[in-house]
Amino acid sequence: MSLDLRIPMGLMFTLVGVILSSFGLATKDRPGFYAQSLGINVNLWWGLVLLAFGLTMFLLGRRGQRRLAKLGPELAKDGEERRGH
Repeated sequence: MSLDLRIPMGLMFTLVGVILSSFGLATKDRPGFYAQSLGINVNLWWGLVLLAFGLTMFLLGRRGQRRLAKLGPELAKDGEERRGH
């Protein structure tokens, strides 16, 4: 069974989202830290966006892997397992 690319990609974006969101939460009480962004905590908001995107990709990849596992191996004409596309 091949690995769906959405799984490691989802894990990577989820990890970056958690790191960025936690940094945004840790720096939310610093006065002047977000003055250039008009007082908007961009680290927190973009961290949450990356977290949501990463979780979506991970869950879609897991769903695809489960769907492939249910189908089972398809047999070719000669009785051998098909590999690839």
